Amino acid sequence: MAEIRVNGVSLHYEARGEGPGVVLVHGSWSDGDTWAHVVPGLAESATVVSYDRRGHSRSEDLLTQGSVHEDAADLAGLIEGLGLAPAFVCGDSYGALVTLRLATARPDLLRGIAVHEPPGSGVLLADPDLRPIGTAFADRIAAVRELLEQAESAAAAELYVDTLAFGPGAWSQLPAPVRHTYIRNAPTYLDELRDPDALDLDLTGLARYGDPALLTQSDDSAPMFGEVLDLIDLTLAKAERHLYEGAGHAPHLSQPEEWVRVVLPRALL
Repeated sequence: MAEIRVNGVSLHYEARGEGPGVVLVHGSWSDGDTWAHVVPGLAESATVVSYDRRGHSRSEDLLTQGSVHEDAADLAGLIEGLGLAPAFVCGDSYGALVTLRLATARPDLLRGIAVHEPPGSGVLLADPDLRPIGTAFADRIAAVRELLEQAESAAAAELYVDTLAFGPGAWSQLPAPVRHTYIRNAPTYLDELRDPDALDLDLTGLARYGDPALLTQSDDSAPMFGEVLDLIDLTLAKAERHLYEGAGHAPHLSQPEEWVRVVLPRALL
C-alpha cells in the first residue's frame, strides 16, 4: 500500500509484480479492491497497479465538484509518477470512460487499453436513432440520483446495483464489505452525475487514438452497453471485441480467471 500525490490530490495505490505496466481503473461506487481477484494472475507477468480514484475510499477527497477530466488527469499523473509509461490500462464501467478520456487526451502514455461496458449514455442521446435507449438509461439513473440528493446512500446503492449494474436481487448477494464500500462512496456517484461531461465521450478526439483497444461486454448486461461499444468500435482504428458469457457488468468479479485469460495476452503485447 502506498500513496502518490498528483494534481493536488493524494491517491492510494497498490503495486504488485514485475514487468510491463498495467493500470486498473475502477468504476463508480467501488475502489481499487474490486480488482483483488485478477491482480495475482496479472502480476505473474506484469507490474500491476490498482488505485482508488480521488474521493473514493482511501484516496483524498477535496470536497469540490469533480470531473471526468480530473480523473483522466489523475490517471495520467499516476502513470507518469510511477514511471509506467507506456502503460496498458484496463477500465471497468465508469473507469472505462476515464480510460477512454485518457486515450483521447494523452495517448502517448499508453500502449493499449481494455474497456468493459462504459456507460456512455451521452453519445446515445446525441443520435436520434439511439436516443430512446440513452433516455431509458438516464431515467433509471434519475431515480438513484433522487435518493442520493436526499442522502439516502444505502437505498441509492441498492437501487443502482439492482436496476443499473447487476440486476434484480444482486445487492443482497454482494459480500458485506462490498456493500459497505458502495454506501461509503455513494456521494462520489452524485458528484459524477453533477458533471455534465461524465457520461459523454469525445468520439472525434478518440478517433486519433491508434493503439490496440479491447472492447468487452457481457451477453447478460443491458443492451445499452453494446450500443455504446458499437460507436466506439466504429471510431477506433485498432479495436477488438470480446463477449463474456453470463459474466454481468463486472467480469473481473464474476469470472476472474476468464478475465485474466482474455486481458493478459493483450496487456503484454
